[in-house]
Order: sequence, then structure tokens, then C-alpha cells
Amino acid sequence: MARIGILTGGGDCPGLNPVIRAVVRKALLEGYDLVGIKNGWKGLVENDTMPLDINAVSGILPKGGTILGTSRTNPYKKEGELQKVKDNFKKIGLDALVAVGGEDTLGVASKLVKDGIPNIVGVPKTIDNDLSATDYTFGFDTALNVATECIDRLHTTAESHHRIIVAEVMGRHAGWIAIEAGIAGGADVVLIPEIPIDIEEVCRIIKKRHERGKTFSIVVVAEGAQFKDGSMVTQEQKLDSFGHVRLGGIGENLAQQIEKATGYETRVSVLGHIQRGGSPTAFDRVLGTRFGVKAVELIVAKKFGQMVALSGNKIIDVPLSEAVKELKTVDKDFYDIAKVFFG
Repeated sequence: MARIGILTGGGDCPGLNPVIRAVVRKALLEGYDLVGIKNGWKGLVENDTMPLDINAVSGILPKGGTILGTSRTNPYKKEGELQKVKDNFKKIGLDALVAVGGEDTLGVASKLVKDGIPNIVGVPKTIDNDLSATDYTFGFDTALNVATECIDRLHTTAESHHRIIVAEVMGRHAGWIAIEAGIAGGADVVLIPEIPIDIEEVCRIIKKRHERGKTFSIVVVAEGAQFKDGSMVTQEQKLDSFGHVRLGGIGENLAQQIEKATGYETRVSVLGHIQRGGSPTAFDRVLGTRFGVKAVELIVAKKFGQMVALSGNKIIDVPLSEAVKELKTVDKDFYDIAKVFFG
């Protein structure tokens, strides 16, 4: 019996379990054996697996996170790990692999397709919604709704105390959460990685609000936003296995500058991993399910080296290499829509 493996890598997000469930259910119908690779690419490096059958995925549809576990392991980083991945792929007896992840996880998958493991299909996952070739990644809608609800709540406390509140949301290179949550939540300023922060302009907008009688403001900032001098705020300079620094702190930095420049009391709220956790929205459950079913269909058709994607309302497939070639970032036209409501 042919065997399919599935792994989930990178940051966790709501919707991973619906994908796993869909892959297992569809693959069983097609007569495949299933095995779960634990903790992303680390599981293939260490030959760490778990059996997957219909009972293993029963009841996981509404659960956040991933029953397989995850990690940010890059087998191309340490000498010898790439060979271990290839060796364990054979030892486990895999005929195909479904890799579920974002730019880093699928970037590894794309390389492996060229480096000796061609039978891979990708599924796009990231709350940042920054993968090319797909209109949406699952996990984004849930994170967006969580961020919007938080901004709604910040409005009432900001108004009551006549404060400026800076809400820091996730988004390393792309400001999709910030821009869409900012628009949906009625933020007065939205700051994203794609547009350098002009602190003088931010303070001008806030002061103008006060001049017309508004004694509070909500500023939404993506964690990866940079100032005009090119600087960004990080928790530490140490790089992970994919070359990323650990972000966090832009909200506090911004709040201090705003309070100093305007004299208005300013507070910061960091949403952090709240955006990653909890039950997926109905949209993400359905999208993850559709992605999972399509991934197995690609395997049945022996159409490897592809990533499933959403185009309009249709699930299509695109080359993995195209999907990870460049990030999908917020364009100026979208940001201009948000600017209409600044101040």
C-alpha cells in the first residue's frame, strides 16, 4: 500500500488540524496509508513519526494548533541533516509527502523537490497571508478576526481614559493583519512594514484628532514595521535557522515617542501569540479542508512539486518554486484606502 506522510512546520496557526484531518480522510478513501511526521522538518531529520488513521483525526476540526507539533527546523542549515531527511524519507517508506507551512517550510520543500525528493505537495499556511500565488492562506482569517476584536476592545478603554493606545500585531515582512484589522477595527493610524514610519506624521494625525475634539486614538503597528532611517525593533539579534531575528517591541518604542512628542498619555497592547491560538474561524476550517483534499488529489494524479492555492473561490495548484519566489506584500493602493480613515 502506498504511503503518504504529512508534516506541519513553522509557526502554528488555526486551521492546521482541519488540513491534517482532510488529508487523512481523503487519502484513506483513495486507499493510501498515512503517517504523521512530528515537529516539521525536524521529524524527518530524527525519524520521529506517529500513525494517522480516522480515529487519530476525529474531533480535531475545531482545535487550534497542530496534533503533529511544529518547529522552525531548517535541514539545509546543519551539515548532514539534508542527507538524514533523504534517508528517513526512504526508511519511513514514503511515496509522497504533504508539507504544510509558510515561506520557510515550503522554501525547504521547493529545494527538496530539486535535491532528490520530488514527490512533495505543499499547502500554504501563515497568519501573515504573505505567500505568493494564493489569494489567502488559512490561519489569516482567524488572526485577523482576533486582532479586530482586540482593537474593538481597545477603543472603549482608550476613550474612557483619554489615551493613545498602540496595538502591536504580527507581521514580519507584510502588513496584511495590521492593514485589514486596522480598517475593520476603525484604527486612526496603521503602520506596516511596506511603508517606513514617519513619526512626525503619526503625531500630526493624532494632534489633529485632538483639535477636533477626539481625546483618544488607536494606532495599529505591525511588528516588522521600520522607521524612515531603516531601523526596526527586535527582542534579540540572534538569528533562527532561517535567518530571522526575533521581533517584538516596536509598539513600546512607538508609544514612548508618541507620548514624548505629543504630551498625550500613551499605552501599548501587544497581541502576540493570541493571534495564533484558539479555534479557527469557519472560513479557515473550510479553506484548510479544501486545501487538504486538493493536496491528496494532486498526489493521486502524481502532480508533484506543486502547492495548492486559492484563486477567487477555486482551489488550484501552482509550482512550489513560484509560490516561494517572492512574498506577497501590501500594495500602495490598499494602504491608500486605509489612509482615507486616518485621523
